[in-house]
Amino acid sequence: MIRNWSASVAAAVRGPSAPVTHSLAVLCCLAFLTGPASGLNPVHGSGEELLAAQSAYFRRWGVIPADLFEGSPGAALTPATALFVHGGWVHLLGNMLFLHVFGAMTEARMGRWRFVLCYVGCGYLALLGYAAAGADSERALIGASGAISAVLGAFLFLFPRARVTSLLPFLFFLPVRLPAWVVLPFWAALQWAAAGQAADGPEVAHLAHLLGFGLGFGYAWVCRGRATTVKSAPAPAPEGENQP
Repeated sequence: MIRNWSASVAAAVRGPSAPVTHSLAVLCCLAFLTGPASGLNPVHGSGEELLAAQSAYFRRWGVIPADLFEGSPGAALTPATALFVHGGWVHLLGNMLFLHVFGAMTEARMGRWRFVLCYVGCGYLALLGYAAAGADSERALIGASGAISAVLGAFLFLFPRARVTSLLPFLFFLPVRLPAWVVLPFWAALQWAAAGQAADGPEVAHLAHLLGFGLGFGYAWVCRGRATTVKSAPAPAPEGENQP
């Protein structure tokens, strides 16, 4: 998901119990490891056979915009199933890193059920919106990027002053600790700029990132209200990018 920009970002994760965050990560990892994308399951073969299995897998569980808007009942479920399908190791690990870093605190503040609704509901709508922008496309859209972007948006609302550590290329990748209200809007601005470029295609769904980010922020605002926004001192952060 969160491909582009600089590399690793981190926020505080020590402390809060996050069973939903961990369960979502486990489901994504299991789906990847048992599916053809990992290349580890011998049942899917190798070479051209494996590539064919991967293509069929992505088409079955991913979002095909052209099919989605033809009214197929099965296709209507794919924006939810696509949240648990990833196209490669970098894709999976990048998304799971962001989920681990930002999900635990967000879940602890929101509560488990509200966090589930944020992740699945906003992720579904983000993929749906991206598919609507290219309704004639036959390419599969997969990945948890829209959902994890929603977690980032919710984190920004709930923890605007929490410090996150970023490795910025224009500072020679030196780690810099900045408040979330600086780092996450900057990331969103980069997504906006990238979304305006014509040739990215569905491999990097910048629009889904933006939609998820805005939906997550709005969801947190509705659920928590301005009075519950965290304004205390920033939490400590450990160290801490890709395709949707």
